[in-house]
Amino acid sequence: MRGRRVLRGRLRLTADGWVVGAPRVPSPNADARPADVSAHTQTNKDISLIVLHNISLPPGYFGGGDILKLFTNTLNPGAYPQYPALARLKVSAHFVIRRNGRLIQCVSCRQRAWHAGVSQWQGRHRCNDFSVGIELEGADRTPYTARQYRSLNRLLGCLCCHYPIAAITGHRVIAPDRKTDPGPAFDPSRLQTPGGVAVKT
Repeated sequence: MRGRRVLRGRLRLTADGWVVGAPRVPSPNADARPADVSAHTQTNKDISLIVLHNISLPPGYFGGGDILKLFTNTLNPGAYPQYPALARLKVSAHFVIRRNGRLIQCVSCRQRAWHAGVSQWQGRHRCNDFSVGIELEGADRTPYTARQYRSLNRLLGCLCCHYPIAAITGHRVIAPDRKTDPGPAFDPSRLQTPGGVAVKT
């Protein structure tokens, strides 16, 4: 089906921060990285962290379109009891990986997606400034699919080739008082990362 393909093989990132062939659902919830980061964007010196999240909307249900509606500010607040509060949020991520492994991009890697919130990594605050956010469609205690891990590994390989990624971590690590994702169901042993990239989820 058109627009529903699952990307296979090696991924390529364009100079403007988009994965070639990945469907784009642009989110307005993004802005320029701060001056000390964007000044180095041409040489990619400061995009050094990947943050893994999970999301399901409605909570615990998979396969619908509400994740992308949340990221594009089009979520219907009357659809479910949890939605009025969510609809007021302005959030996004660079990438979403659906249960079938389909990769969708919502924000260019050259921009700052609003995925981490109040956060800290190794003493450095505001992780949105220097990270790429990846949302896995899932829940803390629901096993992720083999297709998701395959898609994630292809994406990680691409990002680690293009940027000086030092670490891959979970949202719960950078915001432990607020977040629990990607949760105990996530298996970090299934990640395939280049040598020297730390993994702490």
